[in-house]
Amino acid sequence: MVINKTIIEYFILKGFSETPELQITIFVTVLLIYIMIFGGNMMILLLICLDHHLHTPMYFFLANLSIVDISFTTGMLCKIFTSFMTGDKTISFSGCMVQSFMTGSFTIQELYILTTMSYDRYVAICRPLRYQLIMNQRTCVMLASLCWALGFLLISPLPSILSTFSCYTSIELNHFLCDVVILMKMTCSDTSVFEILFFIEGWFLFTLSPFLLTFLPYIFIIIAILKIRTTTGRYKAFYTCSSHLTVITLVYSINIIQYLIPSNLDYKKFYTLINTAVVPLLNPLIYSLKNKDIKNALKRRRTFCFNMSI
Repeated sequence: MVINKTIIEYFILKGFSETPELQITIFVTVLLIYIMIFGGNMMILLLICLDHHLHTPMYFFLANLSIVDISFTTGMLCKIFTSFMTGDKTISFSGCMVQSFMTGSFTIQELYILTTMSYDRYVAICRPLRYQLIMNQRTCVMLASLCWALGFLLISPLPSILSTFSCYTSIELNHFLCDVVILMKMTCSDTSVFEILFFIEGWFLFTLSPFLLTFLPYIFIIIAILKIRTTTGRYKAFYTCSSHLTVITLVYSINIIQYLIPSNLDYKKFYTLINTAVVPLLNPLIYSLKNKDIKNALKRRRTFCFNMSI
């Protein structure tokens, strides 16, 4: 084998750590977090579907966010679980490309769904009399469909170009998933076009655009809240967007940390693990603990199930 001209058919994911004791600890921790993510988001989905009080635009977008979180976490952590159970750390070349595609698409979809939820809160607070007219069922479906489509379309060029790089310096990836940055550094093909595209999409389409579009409505929301004369009215208006504001603040704070952490690969892997396992947990935790509508819906379901059992 000539190392600089290796034709890759599969990769070997080295995982988070090669220490057996640490692997077991990480596996159990990630498994418990995954169960919490899956159970929490499924609870929100079922409540929104079954409780007619939650059949509103805000909770329609929240249901889409739960689907994205479940899909993202399952796709990213599935390989960790199967590798630990079977001992097989290999992933096919096509499987690696699919995983990198799904990682990017679900991340973009989550950010743009959060953006859509910002505009929903803007209309609810700044245009309350026209809320039902503006945020009708057709508009909500179109906005959600646009978020899903953007996720798949915007990320498509990167894995497409990456899949044409069949020459790599090694088949071992020092990671627990297929990271496009590591793959880009390992290939012996010309990556100039890929690097330019990665920079443009990474900064403008995946980071700056959703950030500005998400927080811009809150400038008008804050102005509208400050114009409310009564303290009760201000509190009620702020409470309607407090859960969403908490989520987006934490999500973007975690993303900003990505650019502040050291370049050491172990730190990068730890950050990716946090981003993959913890961020999707914010949705059910915050909306379950802070949101009265979710709490009331959960109480109604419990009462209904109790009465049915009697």
